[in-house]
Amino acid sequence: MDKWLIYALGFIAQGLFSARTLVQWFLSEKAKKVVSPTIFWVLSLIASYIFFIYGWLRNDFAIMLGQVISYYVYIWNLGAKGVWSKMGPTWRWLLVSILLLTPIVGICFMTGETQSVIDALFKNRDIPLWLVLFGSAGQVIFSLRFVYQMIYSKIKGESLLPAGFWIISLVGSATIISYGIIRRDPVVILGQSFGFLSYTRNLYLWIKNNKS
Repeated sequence: MDKWLIYALGFIAQGLFSARTLVQWFLSEKAKKVVSPTIFWVLSLIASYIFFIYGWLRNDFAIMLGQVISYYVYIWNLGAKGVWSKMGPTWRWLLVSILLLTPIVGICFMTGETQSVIDALFKNRDIPLWLVLFGSAGQVIFSLRFVYQMIYSKIKGESLLPAGFWIISLVGSATIISYGIIRRDPVVILGQSFGFLSYTRNLYLWIKNNKS
């Protein structure tokens, strides 16, 4: 596939990620506190799906790893928001099954061509192994914010975005931006730079609201 078409796919995904951040930021400013709107999780799931494909086309293990980790958390949060329960049983079963099985099918496909996948992801001359590990570490940190958010929300009994979520976001985002600069990937750099500002502002709102 043409390089610019692949970049276009990545920018679409990052545009959706940025849109979710912008909407969440706007609604939080309006409410004068950090909120967790349903549209945030809907856009997250769609963007994650597309960005995983972008990572695959770029032979970028770090990107794919990060999306797989957070993908199921988005599905859980939509469930916590009551999105799935509002659908008819047939549509709910069909959509949730497709969403749940897609990564599994992708993994099965990869195992069928194990050696070629390993060569493409870990023996890529454009991405040395140390950079793969560095980028993967950033993606893991960035994705663990959603694992933390899910555990916190389960304890509280509702979908929330706590302070720890934003702190982990800042650390992970800074690492990924550094990775994007080294990798010379404009999709990663632009996407994360916008988010970095939002994470900082949300953390400020959370601290301000809890002090009040």
